[in-house]
Amino acid sequence: MVKAAIVRFQDRWGRSPEASTLGSEFATPQEWGPRRVIGDAVVSGLGPERLAGILRQSADGDARAYLTLAMEMEERYLHYASQLQTRRLAIEGIAVTIEHDEAVPARIVDAVNDLVEDPDFEEMAGTLTDAIGKGYAVSEIIWDYQRGMLRPVDFRWRDQRFFQYDEATRTELRLRDDADPRNGLALPAAKFIVHEPRTRMGLPIRRGMARPAAWAFLIQSFALKDWASFAEIYGVPLRIGKFGPNASDADKRILLHAVRAIANDAAAIIPAGMEFEFAKVEGQHGAAVFGGLIDYVDKQVSKLVLGQTMTSDNGSSRAQAEVHNDVRLDLQAADGKQLGQTITRDLVVPFVAMNFGPQEIYPRATYQVAAPEDLEGLKSYVTALVPLGLKVSQREMRERGGLSEPEDGEELLAAPIAKPEEPGKAPAAPTTKNAPNKSEPPPATLAARAAPRTDAIDRAVDEILGDWEPLIAPMIAGLEAKLSVAADEAEARAILTAHLSAMDPSALAEKLTQAVFAARLAGEADEPLTSEA
Repeated sequence: MVKAAIVRFQDRWGRSPEASTLGSEFATPQEWGPRRVIGDAVVSGLGPERLAGILRQSADGDARAYLTLAMEMEERYLHYASQLQTRRLAIEGIAVTIEHDEAVPARIVDAVNDLVEDPDFEEMAGTLTDAIGKGYAVSEIIWDYQRGMLRPVDFRWRDQRFFQYDEATRTELRLRDDADPRNGLALPAAKFIVHEPRTRMGLPIRRGMARPAAWAFLIQSFALKDWASFAEIYGVPLRIGKFGPNASDADKRILLHAVRAIANDAAAIIPAGMEFEFAKVEGQHGAAVFGGLIDYVDKQVSKLVLGQTMTSDNGSSRAQAEVHNDVRLDLQAADGKQLGQTITRDLVVPFVAMNFGPQEIYPRATYQVAAPEDLEGLKSYVTALVPLGLKVSQREMRERGGLSEPEDGEELLAAPIAKPEEPGKAPAAPTTKNAPNKSEPPPATLAARAAPRTDAIDRAVDEILGDWEPLIAPMIAGLEAKLSVAADEAEARAILTAHLSAMDPSALAEKLTQAVFAARLAGEADEPLTSEA
């Protein structure tokens, strides 16, 4: 029992936690009453009218029969159970991560990380994914002091049938109890983690996958039952007994018994003069009718739960499955985001507030879904751009490829190195295929032809451009400061005119004269083009 004073904070319903409720169970199961665990079954004898009544009754506030149906569907409708499990495990396979702003103290972040690393927390988070099928899931927290802090010592999964929504809004989950059959009892603050995924808009009880899947379950059940009857009839050949016109009633009974017995015992005796034959019938149309209907219904359930069919049914290529896998990742990311928001609101915030006081900013629980990396595309991108000057971090490439930093002394993979020529051994003579053509010029001449060509004019231009700054700097010295005090365009023009009149361009003029003279000499001498060293 928690006896210490509790820091006051309010949950989303405006309630503050009470020390008297934190350490004890509140939603205890009952042997008889509104929170009984056993005694319900709705699938037997389920038909369209009864199913419509169950769904209507759940929307009106009494969802016990609907929640029981959702549980039985997972036991009897194997395809639905498989698809639902796939979606749930996609979230349970992701480790929770605690994100926080820089303003959150480190001691709070460490305490929350220690909270979510508890094995009981992982088990509790897995039970909350049951809300995907039923619309909501509930876990009760038992608090006690451990290691100097008030922390959860146990998480108790609670049957969804123990709860009901308030009569007025149908949005506030309350505990079913005989003390208030219409509205139930309000849930104490900081005691329950209530996960209500937003798979679609509307009342929370109508969002579960079990509601639309219930009609598929009903159709599948009828089709499977009719297919079994069809197989029973056409799986055994039709036996036809024939008796003569003078057969007595006793003879007819003997023949009927023989016809019936032949199906079970594969042996029978009949009096002389009687006969029976096996009539051949064609029963292969059952798979086309009933099997086709069941296959259609199953595909609709796959679309409902996973958002696609390619990775769950036969007849899909690997490329198609990879494309549709991205759609499922979208659902996985949405499920993870909503589960993280629920855990933050109903567990992290109360834990921090009761141990460290109310905060302006709290750490956040997140389930980060990493999209698969297209390593082939990344390799092509980097291979094409690195030679053009793109700088790429080796650390980033290792992280995106899932490779760790090699440690000192580890054996490393490397490109093969060509073996050097053995000492004293003459290099191998080139083959005819690799030998140069005798009509081609020597390699030195080819290299000279491939190199950039320059003449005297090009060299003069390069020389001028190489030292233009020392020539220009004295000419424009102080001009920027003069222009900075100009009040308008006219004053700036006057400053430029005065500066230009006082400028000494003699050094630049001499340089240009030398360049023009060198170019003229080169032209008159018809200097051949040469390769610059």
